[in-house]
Amino acid sequence: MAAAGSVFLRARGRTLTAFRPDAEYQWKGPFYFIQGADPQFGLMKAWTHGDTNNGDDEWGEEIKLAEQAVQAINKLKPKPKFFVLCGDLVHGMPGTRWKKNQEQDLKNVLKNTDQDIPLVFVSGNHDIGNTPSRETIDDYCQNWGDDYFSFWVGGVFFLVLNSQLYFDSSKCPELRQAQDAWLDEQLAAAASQKCKHIIVFQHIPLFLSKPDEDDDYFNLEKSVRQEIMEKFHKAGIRAVFSGHYHRNAGGSYKGLEMVVSSAIGCQLGQDTHGLRVVVVTEEKVVHRYYSLTELGSHGIEKELLDMLAKQK
Repeated sequence: MAAAGSVFLRARGRTLTAFRPDAEYQWKGPFYFIQGADPQFGLMKAWTHGDTNNGDDEWGEEIKLAEQAVQAINKLKPKPKFFVLCGDLVHGMPGTRWKKNQEQDLKNVLKNTDQDIPLVFVSGNHDIGNTPSRETIDDYCQNWGDDYFSFWVGGVFFLVLNSQLYFDSSKCPELRQAQDAWLDEQLAAAASQKCKHIIVFQHIPLFLSKPDEDDDYFNLEKSVRQEIMEKFHKAGIRAVFSGHYHRNAGGSYKGLEMVVSSAIGCQLGQDTHGLRVVVVTEEKVVHRYYSLTELGSHGIEKELLDMLAKQK
């Protein structure tokens, strides 16, 4: 039996200990994973009361939604390879009054995820702060594992990035430089391993719909964005999956798909609380956003299941 808490700390030494690289370098046929974003315990009350700084003292609704998400995932057959949460795990910013309670309540829900479905965590602005510091990042890592890392599943290379370092690294420029150097090394290693696809997870989208859109709270600043998009394109990255926007959105840049998924928690648009099912085949990455109710009641649609059944 895994030690209590260890399911939250699988990202260690810049890799995900749930998967052994030597067993995962080879393509073994289609598979799928689940992407969720922004459970953000505390935002629903804060948003409805118009006090996003201090109004996050209740999160019962979010607990129910996260429980619904876990129950829906646990019912899925075949099982997903993993469940990735793309940031803003809770609403409380570092050092705020309710953060630790929110995190504990989220862990109490997530620990009920089927033990054969590893949890993958991505840091968001509410997890480490809009302007993160070494201290806020260290605190996150003690609770949820490394803030950036890579792992292999079935011949596909996955990268988890700390997008706050691209948003504002003014308090820890050396950490931004370290992630940049590490990322270059990882992309070089992936090229030499001849992976089927490279897929990135980060909290803040590169862009919401158009690569040249104006700067916004919900995207990365244009000059940073352009540099990252070009680096990703040259490396042959297939898709970037993000959250942060609390709405579904997305677009593409030179064959790189930007997928923005709405929230498990508070919705800021017309979407429903949901999860994204992502199917990886030899040729492509196909995905669909499901409401929690739809996924829990009906599971994955036949078209996607058929793709999984097509072994070479």
